[in-house]
Formats: sequence, C-alpha cells, structure tokens
Amino acid sequence: MTTAIDPALLTRLSGEFTTLGTQMGELGRDLEALRTQVVAVTAEAASQAQSGSAAPGAATRPPATGPDPAASGERTQAAQPGERAAAHQPTAHPATDPGAQTPEAVAQAGIPLSAPQPGATHLAGRSTESQVPSAGYPQSPAGQHWAHQAGGFRGAETPAVPYGSPRQQNPAPYGWGAPQPGMRGPVPPQMPPGMRPPVRKPSGTPWWQREGVISRLLAVAGVGVTLVGVVMLLVLAAQAGVFGPVPRVLAGAVFSGVLVVAGMRVFGRAGGRVGGIALAATGFAGAYLDVIAATSIYEWLPRVGGLALALAIAAGGVALAMRWNAQALAVLVVTGAALLAPVVTSELVLLGFLIVLQLTCAPVQLVRDWPLLHVVRTLPAVLATLLYIAIAAFDSAQRDRVHWVLAAAVVVASIGLVSTLLVVRKRPRDLVATLAFAVSTIPLLAVAGLFDRAPSMIIAGAAAVVLTAVAVAAMLPKLRTVSRIPAHTGVAAAVTGAFALLEVCVQATRVQTAPIALFLVALGYLGVAGGQRNRVAAAIGGVFGLLGALTFVARVDPETLATQRLAEQYLDLPTLLAALLAVAVLAVAVWGLRRTPALTKDETGQSMLWIFASAGALYAVTAAAVSLGVATGATDGFLIGHSAATILWMGAATAALLYGLRNLAGSAAVAKVALGSGLLVTAAALAKLFLFDLATLDGLVRVAAFLIVGVLLLLAGTRYARAFAEAGDRDTESR
Repeated sequence: MTTAIDPALLTRLSGEFTTLGTQMGELGRDLEALRTQVVAVTAEAASQAQSGSAAPGAATRPPATGPDPAASGERTQAAQPGERAAAHQPTAHPATDPGAQTPEAVAQAGIPLSAPQPGATHLAGRSTESQVPSAGYPQSPAGQHWAHQAGGFRGAETPAVPYGSPRQQNPAPYGWGAPQPGMRGPVPPQMPPGMRPPVRKPSGTPWWQREGVISRLLAVAGVGVTLVGVVMLLVLAAQAGVFGPVPRVLAGAVFSGVLVVAGMRVFGRAGGRVGGIALAATGFAGAYLDVIAATSIYEWLPRVGGLALALAIAAGGVALAMRWNAQALAVLVVTGAALLAPVVTSELVLLGFLIVLQLTCAPVQLVRDWPLLHVVRTLPAVLATLLYIAIAAFDSAQRDRVHWVLAAAVVVASIGLVSTLLVVRKRPRDLVATLAFAVSTIPLLAVAGLFDRAPSMIIAGAAAVVLTAVAVAAMLPKLRTVSRIPAHTGVAAAVTGAFALLEVCVQATRVQTAPIALFLVALGYLGVAGGQRNRVAAAIGGVFGLLGALTFVARVDPETLATQRLAEQYLDLPTLLAALLAVAVLAVAVWGLRRTPALTKDETGQSMLWIFASAGALYAVTAAAVSLGVATGATDGFLIGHSAATILWMGAATAALLYGLRNLAGSAAVAKVALGSGLLVTAAALAKLFLFDLATLDGLVRVAAFLIVGVLLLLAGTRYARAFAEAGDRDTESR
C-alpha cells in the first residue's frame, strides 16, 4: 500500500485554483461596471430632483461615459491570459478610489457633483481615518456602505490593501469569505436592505440583579418583621409588664395609621409602588391585630363590635388595593393578619376574625381576577376550623363548643359556595375559585362527626342536598343555560356532595343495611349517567357501587353461602334486598356503559362487560335465592334456596342464548356477546349442579334441580340447532 501524494493531482488542483481566481477577477470587473452605472444614475437623479429641471426618464438613462456591460462581457471572454493578468491590477476610479475623487476626474467620469441621498452609496467627503477599523475589517455595518472594487469587495472608507500583505493574509473571521487572488479584502456577509445585523442577547442575568426582585423580597421581609414587632408590642410587652394596656393598644393603632399614611405618600412617587404597598399592608395588618388584641385580650370591645371594626379595617385595605390595582396589597394584608392572629389569641373568637377576612375579600373577586387572593382568604379560615374540630373531637372539655364550631363551618362553606357561584358566572374559567369552594366545604363535612347519629345525618344530608342541587344545575343542559354554572364547578359540587351522601349512608345504616343504602345511591347516579351520558355521575355511581359490593361481600362471602349454619346466622331479608339491588345496579351499569360511543364500537370491551356483569349477577342471584330460602324459616330453606339458584342460573343462560340466536340475522356483535355469555353461564350452572348441588341437596329438591336444568338445556339445544339450520338454508338460497 503506497502513501505517496500524486504530483499530477497537485498540479491539476493548482491549475483549477488558478482558473477560479481568474474567473473571480472577471466577476469583480463586471460588478464594478454595474456599480459605476448605478452610482452615476442615482447621483444624476438626485441632482435633477434638487434642481427641478429633470426630464422624464432621465433618472433611468445610463450615462454615456459608463462602461457597457455587454462590451465588458465580450472583452472578458476574448481576453488572453496575459491580458487577464494585467486586468487584475487595481485601477483608480473617481467613484471608488478616494485618491481619484478630484473635480476633473469626477467630471471626466460623467458623475455629477451633488449631495448624497439617503440609501445611495456615495463616498465624497466621507473618508476619515476614524472610520477605518483595525485589521482592515469593518466593525459594524451600521452607517457604512460597501463599495465594490475591481478586484473584490472592501469597506467604503477602507483603503485598498494589496493582496499578499500581512494584514490581507490574516484569516477571515467567521461568516466572511476567504480572500482570493485579485481581491482586496475578505467578502463581507451580505444582508437584505433594511435589515439590521442580529444583536447577541446578553447572558442570563442573576436573579438578584433583576429589576424589582430584591425590592420585593426586602418589602415582604419588612412587612413580616414589622408585624412581628407589633405582636410583641401587644402581647409580649403585656406579659413582661412593659407599658400599660392603654399605651400598648394606642401605640399600635398610631403606628399602624402612620404606616398607612406613609404608604399612600410613597406610592405616588416615582419608583414607590413596592414600598408604598409594603407600608400600607403593614399598617392595615397591624391595625387588624390591634383590634383582635383589644377584643380578645383586654376585652375593651364586645365581640360583635370588634368583628365589625375588623371588617371595616380589612375593607379599607382591600379598597385601597382595588384602587391601586395591587393584588399584592390585599394578599399581604390578609396573610399578615391571618398568620399572626393565632399568636395574639387562641380563643374561639379567632374563627370570627378569620371568617371576616374571608368575607371581606369575597366581593373583590367579582371585579378583579386575583387568584392568589382566593387562596389566602380561604385557607386560614378552613385550617383554623379544622383545628378546632380536631380539638373538640379529642378533648372532652371542649365538647360544649361544638355548636360554635358547627356555625363557623357552615359560614365558611356558605361564603365559599356563594362567592364562587357569583365569580364563575362572570368568569367561567376561574378554576381557582372552584378549588377554593371545594376546600371551604371540608370543615362542614368533618364537623358532622362530632354529633350523634341523628344530628350528623341532618348536617350531612343538608349539605348533600345543596351540593347535589348545584351539581345538577351545572350538568343538565337546560338548567346550565339558566344558572350559567360552568362544568368544573359542577364537578366539584358533585364530588363534595357525594362525600356528604356517603356520610349519610354510614350514619343512617348498620352493617346489614349499609349495602342497601350504597346500592341505592349508586343506582341513582348510574341512572343519571346513562340518561345524560355524564362521566362524572358514572364515576361517582361506580364508586358507590364498588363500596356497596365490598360491604355486601364482606357479610355474604362464599363460605357463608356454602355453609348452612353460617347462612342461617347471617342471611336475612336485608341481605335479600341488597342482593336484588346489586342485580339492578349491574343492569343499569351495563345499560349506561353500552350507551357510551367508545364501548359501542369495541366488541372486546362489550364482551368483557358482559362477562363481569354475568359473574356479579350470578353471585347476587345466588345470595338472593339462599337468603330468601333462609328467611322463610323452613327446615330445608337453605337447600331450597340453592336449588332455586341453580335453576335461575340455567334460566338466565337459556334467555341469553335465545336472545343471541334471535339477533343472528341482525347485529352480529350483540349476538356474539349474548351467545358467549349464555354459554358461559350454562357451564357455570352445570358445574354448580354436579359439584355442589349433587353433594349438598337431597330428596325432591335435588330431583327438581336436575329435571328443570335438563329441560332448559334441551330447549336451548333444540333452538340452537334450528337457528343454525335456518341460517344455512338462507345461505344456500342466496347462492
């Protein structure tokens, strides 16, 4: 293997590069001729426009002294190598060479002396040393014009540099063409007219140098520290015996008022928005804490009067926030007062002051879309109410306060519901308002557990009725048009109402009757879901149905159904009713699910639906039959029940087979599902007959089971054979 370089290849490449340099020189001369004509025409048009004596069409007539492009092209093609080498030498031209820009040369070239016009490339009087960048490269395209020389391109104010000089031999920067023989400089990047060179974006600014970040952080820190100082003045100073009660409260009030006034003065000055908001928020929150101290600690104000005064202070802060259009002011006022109020007092009146904050900010949401205010006005009242509910649940000494806690929970939920309904009617896409409403209902659902069975049912039932009514108004098309409640609010109301209904079911039932209540609720939701094709109702109904099935199976397990002693101990009429409701829930669920477009076209999904529904129905039918036999009190009630269950299994299988055979000529998918389910249930009935009934049943009960099942099998088999024979005859006739 040889690694030598082929000399012939090097020679051929050298010749090709020489030819390329010659052609580049020819291209430069042609472009120079064109540029000379354009400059001359532009200057002549500008001169005629100034004098007002230009003849029509003169601006577009080429000068007589300019070189002819066609002649130049002919001369280029006819030139010999020697002539081309001579042509590479730079030639002076009045329009391009500053040394040749004398009045005589300009007049000889036919270029009129006139002021340069905007957009025209004119060099007279523009050549200065300060405009010549280092290394021969222009520093910026702005304010400079590129002139085309006979040997290439160079800056308009940059003197010619002969090829081969040290400065010309420097490598061109990125984006510039490499210098070629006969060219005076690297080719600059060409840009469309009117476009500016791209400006490099500065690197990411550190967060502490961004505008407004540090000022906001300092303002929030100042608000917090100042409010802590106000709390120390009101509480810690009292504990230490510093000052008297009157000086402490008055000092807090005066200090808060001064802060509000200072904030209003600072806000109107340049750059004072952040400082003004911080000062005003501190003042309003401090005044609110001062009122709490005067009401709960020193008891100078009655509780109703203290709450009214607190409402006025909070309303003033919110009104100023609306005037300044500053959500931060309202948020800081509410947050500061809510966070530090528990430090001032832990009495039950604290719930009242937090509810006042929730109520005061509710009207703001009708005018301003401030999502953060939804959160800070709702969470403090909700969390404080839940805390008092937990205290009352675990501390028997606080049981006398449960009625006040209940009242607080009802007020919090009512404010959340009403304010949210008013807001979403104006802004249907306000998801934060809906979330705030859902959170506000949590204390009402939790407080019902503090009461006995009857009061708890009343509380949870009332909540369920109201919330379900809101959900229905949002789900039904006609009611939704009238109420203008968006879908997301309806979903939140439906979910919270479902929790209330679940609480009612738990409180109103025992172990025996719990499946009945759960199946009834599931039946209602699934019926609405099937009629309206509502997925939310279907999901809620499915959850209730699943809970009902779990509680039912926990009491009526397979061992109880198979053992006579356990069946007689646990199975009764409530079990029978629960089993029948389970069958009804399965039927409604299948009906509703088959109405969904996704399942209608999916044969596999339909088959799985029928399989699961058939298995659940068989279990429920067995439980119902055995429960009925046991509930009669007969000696052989358990055996009679199982015999009836086997017969019912076979009857259901026969009905499914007949239904499928009837639809063979119509819907093939329906017939396939019905036939498959019928055959599956037939196999299950035969397995039960031979594996369980044969060993358990005796006497006439066993005989009746075998005879009836056998007759049903003969009926199904005969009808099955006739149906396929008729189908074969139809196929023969069609051929």
